[in-house]
Amino acid sequence: MWSLVDEPLVNQYFESIEEIEDILIQRCNFLRQEMQEEIRKLTNYHWLNFSL
Repeated sequence: MWSLVDEPLVNQYFESIEEIEDILIQRCNFLRQEMQEEIRKLTNYHWLNFSL
């Protein structure tokens, strides 16, 4: 999963940990909303449920 999560961080410079946190929050939200099937395939957890 890390390869999906860290994509927007690769080879970037950040002024603060808060900036990294904001980008990771946005990325995780995107993954949750747009890439559910890919995550399911990577994790293969039968109990994984994306309902919120």
